[in-house]
Formats: sequence, structure tokens, C-alpha cells
Amino acid sequence: MKKKAGFWGILSFIFIFSFARQAWAVCPICTVAVGAGVGLSRWLGIDDTITGTWVGALMVSLIFWNLAWFHKKNWNSLTLKTLAVFGWFALIMGPLFLYDIVGHAGNQLWGIDKLLLGIMLGSAIFLLGSEIHLFLKKRNHDKSFFVFQKVIVPITLLGFLSLFFYLTTK
Repeated sequence: MKKKAGFWGILSFIFIFSFARQAWAVCPICTVAVGAGVGLSRWLGIDDTITGTWVGALMVSLIFWNLAWFHKKNWNSLTLKTLAVFGWFALIMGPLFLYDIVGHAGNQLWGIDKLLLGIMLGSAIFLLGSEIHLFLKKRNHDKSFFVFQKVIVPITLLGFLSLFFYLTTK
């Protein structure tokens, strides 16, 4: 079981970083922060809703990177973009189902698997944070209001969602 998990981890790592140098839709600092949040929360034994929050944010960040890379290559096909979104979803969610990490009756909140709930809400919140950054930047004549706004806004919202889940699942 650990060998299979290691194989998928290495394959995911290689696939993720094959795009990382070339596309910067969501800055790499933000993506590293999200990745570190996932690893740290799992290592500390934090509730799956919180871990899922960061997994979902990482997934959206990787999708943004991939789509920006496509745009840079002038590959603007809707089919290709759709395949990229579903590809990342399958790459991240597949192993969770394959190794029976999700779907346990005793690991639910509001009738939804905790990890899946965290992934759904984390994805939505990260996307919302990115949109808020763009909105603020547009309101300020295409300039950020403060240094690292692009990073701070989504990460702050993810932090609030994590705190909410911490207090809810305590």
C-alpha cells in the first residue's frame, strides 16, 4: 500500500512541476504555501475538513497554472482546458478513492465526507480569494493595494475557513 502511495506521490510531483516553471497565473509562493499547509496538517493529525480545504486550494492553484501555461502556448481550446481541469481533478481525487481515504461513514460532517467537503469549500474559497484580489487590483488602477496581496487574500480566506472547521469539528 505504501509503495503504491509513494508511486502516485512521485508521479504527481513530476506532473505538477513539469508545468510549474512556465506558468504563473497564481504565484508560486501561494502554491507552495498551500502545499505546505496540506503536508503540515496531515502530519499534525488535523481534521480532514481542514486538510481538504488546503487540498482543494492546491488543486485550483494547479489548474490556474496549467491554464496559464496553455494560454502562453496559445493553446486556447475549450476542450483542452476542460481536459486539464478534469485531469487535475482525477490526478488528485483518484488516489483518494483508490486507497479508500474518502467515503467512510464515520468521517462525515453535515452528511458529506470531511475530506471531500473541505476540498469543495477550499476550492471555492481559493477561487473567491483570487477573484477578490483581481477585483481589488482593478479598483486600484491595476495595482495591488499592498505587497503580496495576490498571496495574502486567498491564504487569509483559507485560514478563516480552516479556523471555522477547527471550531466546528472540535
